[in-house]
This record gives sequence, structure tokens and C-alpha cells, in this order.
Amino acid sequence: MLRHISLPEFIHIALQLRLARNSLAPVASPQCILNEGSNLTTSSINTTERSQHKCEAPIEPFSLAFCMAPSIFITGATGYIGGDALYQLMRSTKQYEVAALVRNSDKGAQIASQYPTIRLVYGDLDSAETLEEEARKADIVLHADHVVAAEALTKGLAAHASDRPGYIIHTSGTGILLFADTERQIFGEASQKIYNDWDGVSEVTTIPDFALHRNVDKIILASGSSNVKPAIVCPPTIYGQGRGPGNQRSIQLPELSRCTLEMGHGIQVGAGKTYWTNVHVHDLSEVFVALVEAAAAGGGNASWGAEGYYFAENGEHVWGDISKAVVSAAYKGGFVLSDEVKPHSNDEINDMCHFGTGLWGANSRCRAIRARKLLGWSPKGKSIEEEIADTVAFEADLRGLVKHHAAKVTS
Repeated sequence: MLRHISLPEFIHIALQLRLARNSLAPVASPQCILNEGSNLTTSSINTTERSQHKCEAPIEPFSLAFCMAPSIFITGATGYIGGDALYQLMRSTKQYEVAALVRNSDKGAQIASQYPTIRLVYGDLDSAETLEEEARKADIVLHADHVVAAEALTKGLAAHASDRPGYIIHTSGTGILLFADTERQIFGEASQKIYNDWDGVSEVTTIPDFALHRNVDKIILASGSSNVKPAIVCPPTIYGQGRGPGNQRSIQLPELSRCTLEMGHGIQVGAGKTYWTNVHVHDLSEVFVALVEAAAAGGGNASWGAEGYYFAENGEHVWGDISKAVVSAAYKGGFVLSDEVKPHSNDEINDMCHFGTGLWGANSRCRAIRARKLLGWSPKGKSIEEEIADTVAFEADLRGLVKHHAAKVTS
């Protein structure tokens, strides 16, 4: 149970900590004392006293949450990635003041029904003035891939003082690694090239400008300064059901399942030898939460700026093998009449699914070293192979292929 204290007592503790830090005697940081000592939190300060007094103790950047809960502004909260990250963030034992961008009242209702304490900000990713203003007010911004929004958010964060910088955690994607295959129009063949985010991070952050996601990555990386601390999270194939208030469906594996069901057989791009790395969406959310916690601690052990680039993977697969497993699950479920996998041309694949040749036919291989080393990230989710049967069944159900038991009629 938290001990209730008055605001003057809180200020006294803050001043004593400040004096201790300036003395020769070592002292634990305020955040450590809050977390490990007396269980003192700002939520235990009487709200009446809060209005009558103000905290004048100088607080170092590492203790963002000392006087008040860190404020977070998130875009994409009803999306697959952002929604699951929000779910995990709201389950955290840490306290945050969260605001979320929503396009309309329907999206707002999705969030409000699950998280009534979140402040809703109405607009979209092109609402530059709104985004800039929210970034000015926020300690931490979580953002999805969009040029106008990236420019507005980093501009707003640049208004922060250098002794209390703003943090932006941007979502990119390992589609950025497809450029070699897409430029040569070679699909379905294996590549031995593997990128990493540790000693190879400079190669990743200088990828050719025509690569997917690169335009927004450059904006985020260029924003790094004493006022703005950026980090980029770069996920590969994401699988598993999301837990957010909106979209809970990924793209690559569900779309492969959909196309298989609609074609009545397995599909693959060319020879089906293409590699991608993968991650369960729940494990991916742990990376976002770890970075938020690091930002709330004034940066923590995380890398920010030029080296703040984080792949998030927990293994890799060959798309031809996944195609075989998908059609096998569909056949066993009685959703297709054949478990054969047929190669298709680039045009045929792209007619079935937008950019299907890139999703399943170009190589995207990387190693997530930085999150493991600095954030202690240890993914534990099911493998992509273990999720295939459930994904196929879900897609089949969406298309009315699953025979549900009829309700028992009583006379």
C-alpha cells in the first residue's frame, strides 16, 4: 500500500536528494528510491496540496517521473502495432499520462471503452499543427511511419529544453532491407546478406534513399539533438493476434493464408527461397515499453540518436516453407481440396495481394542485438510456425468457411 504524504514533505525529500547528489557521499537516484524504497509515488500526493504548492526542486533529466507522471503522445493507437504496444504500456506498473491521436469518434470510442483515462486528440497524421502542439507538451512520443507527422512531431519536440529533452520512438520496418532485391527485380531467391543493429548500425542508417521507410527514418534520425532524443524500432514479419482496441490482424501471414484459401492451393513467389526474420507482436511490444521506460528515466541504458536503431526479431523463416505449412493447415481443416503449393509469377502474386512480391519474395534478414544487449529484451512468444494453424482458421472463419455448431433447439 502506498503511504500518503503531503506535498511539502515530498519537496523536502526532493531537496535532500538534490543535496546528497552534490555531496561526496553516493546516493541512489530518485527513481531508484521511488521504485525500490518507500513506494513513494506522485499519485499519493494530496491533490489539494498539489494545487497550493509547486515543486521548485531542480530535477535532473534522468528523473522525468519524479515530480509528475511522464506524458506520452501516441499515434496509431488503434492500429495493429500501436494498439498492442498501448495495451502492454497500460499494463505497466509505471504511471504515465497518455494522449492518443484518433481520426474520428468511432476510433475514439474504441480507445475510451478500453482505456477511459487516455486523453483523445482528434486529427490524423496530416494534422501538422495538432501534432506539433502535442509533441511540445509530451515527454515521449510513439509514432508510426508518415512523413508529415514525423516532421511535425520532431518540430514540436525540438521546442523542449536541452535539460529536459523530448523522446520520440518511431516505428519503421525491415521492408527497408528489401531494396537490393526490388531494385534488381529478383524475387523468390535466397540472399546471404544479414544486417545487424550493433556493429553494423551505420550500414542500416545509411541505406539508399529509395528504400522503403527510408524517407521517414531520415527525418527521425536527423532530429537528434540535445533537445530531441530519437529511437527507431524496426520490426520484420509480425505475427500473432494483437491486443489493442482496434485492428488486431497483421499482414504477411494472414494475407498469405487468405490468398491460399481463395486460390484453393498453396502459393509461393518463384522458387520460394526468400528469407525474412520474424517476431511475435507481444514480444515487439516489450521493446516499445522498454524504450518508453528508458526515456522516462532520462534515456536509461538505451541508445538514442544515430545509434538508436533497434531491430526486433526472434528468428527467421523461408517463405516457401511457410507456404507449405499454411496450405497443410488449410487442407487439414477442410478449407481447401489440395495441399499442393504452386509457384506464381510476379504479376499473379501482386494481383492477389498488393506488393505480394515484396512481402513474400524479397529478402529481409537482420539480427536484433541492441535490444537484447541494452534493454534486456528476451522474446518469449510462440514461433511463427506455431501460430499458422490459428491464423488459417481465423482467416477461414472470416470467409465463412468454418462450420460452427448449430444452436441446440429445445422444444
